[in-house]
Amino acid sequence: MTDFRSWSSGPRRTEGGIRARSQRGAIGESWWSKRFLSVLESFDYGPRLARGRNYARRGQVLELRVNPGRVDASVQGSRVRPYQVRLEVTVLSEAEWDRAEAAMAERALFAAKLLAGEIPPQIEEVFDACGLTLFPRASGELASSCSCPDHANPCKHVAAAFYLLAETFDDDPFLVFAWRGRTRERLMEGLRAWQDGDEPPAVLEMPQLPEPPPLEECLSGFYEMGPVTGAIPPPRAAETPDALIRQMGRVGVRAGRPDLAELLGPLYAALARAAEERGLG
Repeated sequence: MTDFRSWSSGPRRTEGGIRARSQRGAIGESWWSKRFLSVLESFDYGPRLARGRNYARRGQVLELRVNPGRVDASVQGSRVRPYQVRLEVTVLSEAEWDRAEAAMAERALFAAKLLAGEIPPQIEEVFDACGLTLFPRASGELASSCSCPDHANPCKHVAAAFYLLAETFDDDPFLVFAWRGRTRERLMEGLRAWQDGDEPPAVLEMPQLPEPPPLEECLSGFYEMGPVTGAIPPPRAAETPDALIRQMGRVGVRAGRPDLAELLGPLYAALARAAEERGLG
C-alpha cells in the first residue's frame, strides 16, 4: 500500500547533495544557461518550476550526468529511495552536425570563443540558418520522466534537475553540445577540419608606391615624423584576455576555497582593462 502521507510531506534532508550556487533570485550566470531556463519557463509549467528551484537550492539533487540525448539525475524526495529523473532531447545526426560545423567554421570568431570556453551569442542564428535548433523551442522537443508517483510532468524533481543542469552548463558550456550528441573534442576537430578545407584567401595586390627620394635628400629630416597617412587606432584590450586560463581549465591548485584558475581569470581581465585605460590616457 502506498504511503501517501510520506509522499505529501517535505523532502528528506540530504548529505552531500548538489546545491545550486544561486540561493536567491535567478539561477544561471551565462547567457546560454539563462536562455535554456527561459525556454523552459516559456512552456507554462506553472508553480512546479518554483518548487523545483527550491529543491535545487536545498541540495536535493544527489547526482546529475549528461549523456548524448539524455540527462540522468537522482533526486531525493520524501521517500527513502531517491527518485530517478531523465531529461531527453533529440540528438542531431552526423549530417546535421556537419551542416552546423560548416556554418560555424565560416565565422572565425566562433572557434576562438569556443576555445575560450564561451558560446558565441550568434550561435542560434547559425543553427537557424541550417534548419536546426540548439535549445529546445517547444515542450514537445523535450521529454522528461520521473519515478515519483506525481502524475504531473514535469514534477518538482524534474524541475530541480533542469535548474542544476543550467548551472552545469555554466561550468562547462560544451555540455550544451554534448547533450545534442557532440563532444567538445569532436566539435573542435570538426571546426578545424572545415577551416583547413577552406580555400586559401586571395592574395591582395599591393598598390604601387612612388619611388623614395635619394638618401642624401632625407638626412636633414631624419628625426622628424613624416606625414600621417591614416588615423592611428587606439589600443584595445583583447576581447577575452583570460582565454589561456579558460583553456587550461582547473589546474588543481587551490588558493583558499576556489581553484587557482578561478582567481587568475578575473585578474587577467582586470589587468587588461587597466592597461587599456592607461593606453587611452
